[in-house]
Amino acid sequence: MYQQTVRMKRLLVVLCLLLSGFNSPGQDRHTVSGSVFEAGSVRPLVGVNVYVSDKTAGTTTDSSGFFALTLPAQDSLTLVFSAVGYATVQMTVPFQSDQLVRIELSGGQLLNEVTVRAVGPEAISRRVQMSQIQLSASQLNKIPALLGEKDVLRTLQLLPGVQKGSEGNTGIYVRGGGPDQNLILLDDALVYNAGHLLGFFSAFNGSVIRNVELTKGGFPARFGGRLSSVIELNLKDGNREKLRGEASVGLVASRLVLEGPLGRNRPGRQPASFLLAGRRTYIDLLTRPFTAPNRPDALQTNTYFYDLNARLSAPLGPDDQVSLSGFRSGDAFVNRPGTDNNPLQGQLNWQNNLGTLRWQHRYSDQASFTLSLLFTDYKLNVENEGVGRRDTASLRYRLRYRSGIRDAGLKYAFELEQNRHQLRFGIQTTHHRFTPGAAVTAGNTAPGPNTRFFIDALETGLYAEDTWQPTGRWRINGGFRLSHFLLLQSGMLSADGNPASQVEYPAQRSGGPVQYLRPEPRLSVAYQLAPDFSLKLSYAQMNQYAHLLSNNGLGLPADLWIPTTGRIRPQQARQVAVGLAWDFTRSWSVTLEGYHKKLQNLISYAEGTNFLTAEPATDAQQWEKNITTGRGWSYGSELFVQKKTGKLTGWVGYTLAWTWWQFPALNGGRRFFPRYDRRHDASVVGIYELKPGLTVSGTWVYGTGQALTLPVSRFSGYENRPASAVGSGSPQQQLFGPAPNVREYGERNGFRAEAYHRLDLGCQFRKKRKTVTRTWEIGVYNLYNRRNPFYYSLEGKDQGPGRHSKTVLYKFSLFPVVPSVSYTLQF
Repeated sequence: MYQQTVRMKRLLVVLCLLLSGFNSPGQDRHTVSGSVFEAGSVRPLVGVNVYVSDKTAGTTTDSSGFFALTLPAQDSLTLVFSAVGYATVQMTVPFQSDQLVRIELSGGQLLNEVTVRAVGPEAISRRVQMSQIQLSASQLNKIPALLGEKDVLRTLQLLPGVQKGSEGNTGIYVRGGGPDQNLILLDDALVYNAGHLLGFFSAFNGSVIRNVELTKGGFPARFGGRLSSVIELNLKDGNREKLRGEASVGLVASRLVLEGPLGRNRPGRQPASFLLAGRRTYIDLLTRPFTAPNRPDALQTNTYFYDLNARLSAPLGPDDQVSLSGFRSGDAFVNRPGTDNNPLQGQLNWQNNLGTLRWQHRYSDQASFTLSLLFTDYKLNVENEGVGRRDTASLRYRLRYRSGIRDAGLKYAFELEQNRHQLRFGIQTTHHRFTPGAAVTAGNTAPGPNTRFFIDALETGLYAEDTWQPTGRWRINGGFRLSHFLLLQSGMLSADGNPASQVEYPAQRSGGPVQYLRPEPRLSVAYQLAPDFSLKLSYAQMNQYAHLLSNNGLGLPADLWIPTTGRIRPQQARQVAVGLAWDFTRSWSVTLEGYHKKLQNLISYAEGTNFLTAEPATDAQQWEKNITTGRGWSYGSELFVQKKTGKLTGWVGYTLAWTWWQFPALNGGRRFFPRYDRRHDASVVGIYELKPGLTVSGTWVYGTGQALTLPVSRFSGYENRPASAVGSGSPQQQLFGPAPNVREYGERNGFRAEAYHRLDLGCQFRKKRKTVTRTWEIGVYNLYNRRNPFYYSLEGKDQGPGRHSKTVLYKFSLFPVVPSVSYTLQF
């Protein structure tokens, strides 16, 4: 009994010592807190750096613009407020008691600020987080873009560690990861397809984006579900002082933004605000004269895209804020024959529907929570139909792809600041409904019923993390995330979306339901070697339960999303990164990072297989049997040099990287390069203010050619052709027929395309009169007309009578020199 009492006393002493790290007795401490707003619009600013002038302590504002710092008492305290795209502000306050302040940051010095940078000059060397860069939407408007459409994803491609896809594509490939391994969040709602026009433009309207933050490594524990990156986009709050608007006209699309207050400003209470925005292309209107709809032999086409944004923000009191945001985007490609011909016809369309309802409550200056209801609905539909000539009209085929994900989720996040600790913990749970499917109908077989196969699953993540500054030199962020994935049910959906029948899961485990429980430790450490020079180290383990099944690795909209099952295990990545950060002058900074990432349970089609099944399918999950799994490695180094102030701003980025994949069932079990492996990737960005209202900018990019699989020979034989099967007989005979031009392929991705490089230039003329600002922008994409490869094809070339055809490799390019002009009116 005595020994137990002694052990209990010792335990109490240890607990008191641990708790003493959160509360240091014997020294008075006070809290300075407040909110940071944008001058002129009274929008709360998120991610603003707030730090003591001697850089001994600091923090950032939350999503409502609030901050709090608890420090030892002193006569006065000088605080510095800095944010991307805003003038830095210093404030000195008496600090012998708790203080409450209100700060407004002006964007008047925007042209002199950094175009893209981490969250402040001090953050590069002194912040614990590494592999992270933040952009403001106003900075995106200075970067030259394809056809004048400002694009946040295309700007991210200019950063080290972020590689491009094919020509003109906004696909994001981060540190050897695929396009499905990026966690893209718009106001916390997950975006599954972030592209317009087959990926040539992103689905995000830059006029309504408040800020964008990219994290490539050292992921905090609050993020999970993807392996390679986190891309956070937040919509602006509406102007709370007066009605404002923006209208823009470009070569391919126009947009309109309206924002303003709902009610009047009252002392001590701000009004609610709204923001509405829309963008639509007029490609269908421009091409309509060429399709000649009144001609019986004309091909009818209809191509367009659009996106809509809405946000409502309302304060419920001094400590409560509610916001409701929504996003909808759509793309359509329709191809129909005229009345006198009968070629292949079909359509491709997809939609994104997102919604976020968020409640933020502040208990005190040190404690707050955020509760969010999240909704995502992504739908893809592809249909192709071919019919023979009139004398053989009974011969036909029909190809149908359908893919969709509908998510409904709940997210709770709690934050507590105590002394030198910033604690965060929370939980997020999401109900997924996957509806993948692809089938072909051949010959006289009638199309099957309009049903879809579905799989319901539940994904949950529980996390806790602490950002701790034990001394002036050390900063540590440690965290732990526990992720859980559970398959609930599967079956068939009728045309109205209701379950039509239950299907026994072929991969069901005999001992119970299919589920996975995975721990995910995280750690980031920064050590200050000198006042403006630091060494950083990070480790992160991630798991991914949703997979993008692709035939080509391009990340096109026609690729299909599928869940983790009993046969398809969760993808997993372990990444270690080390880096140096140096702010060697007030204007210049350099970061150098190296990383190594190991990937497990990657998926791909097995050799000679695809998603298609003959309809009606006898096995609703035939696609599972056609998938093979493997592993991968990615490692490399990244250099980022920035100039942040002055008339000339910009950066130089360079990446040296290797990515390998290895699948037992692919390439004879030998490892190979995935399509998006690039050895060298470089970018140069420059922005120069000639005079107020006149800015010129340019970007130059270079990248090693992509790894491709190309045929090495051609011969006559037989092949499986489900998309062109016609005739009568059994389905097996319809899907197998003679082919005079069969290709034999060599090593997987054994061919390296030509290097990619181009130069873009832009010039902006801005003129402001009273409350109206007019901006003309002229740009040139691919100035020196580089014929970058889009794809290659091995074809036969006729050598004349009596001679065998010659096999030739053709290179096809997409964009030559592309000029653009746009006009924007802000009122």
